[in-house]
Amino acid sequence: MIRAEPIIAVHDVEKSSKWYRELLGCKSNHGGSDFEILADQDGTIILCLHKWELHNHPTLINPKIPVGNGLILYFRVEDLDEIWKNAQRLNAIIEEEPHLNPNSGKQEFAIRDLDNYYLLISL
Repeated sequence: MIRAEPIIAVHDVEKSSKWYRELLGCKSNHGGSDFEILADQDGTIILCLHKWELHNHPTLINPKIPVGNGLILYFRVEDLDEIWKNAQRLNAIIEEEPHLNPNSGKQEFAIRDLDNYYLLISL
């Protein structure tokens, strides 16, 4: 099996962790102010959060560079309506409201997270 476990740099790991847990209903598998591992209810890692400028990782050292160029955090979910309501409750920046993607034939919407990463949420 091969699985991606993306790591994104964030300004406030604990705040971002709470936001993602409230948005997606995922859980913390690590916790802390420097690094977080977020997993689904089955324990599968879905996203890691890393504090900017720690540990000298070359792509995580300069928070002044705009984040996310060339990146879409794509989440497939079982209950799009629930996640949409969570996004609205969290006052997420809405890029696209729920709609049918003619290419995939799936319902989806797009938002920005606390650090301005682009999230695409799809069935």
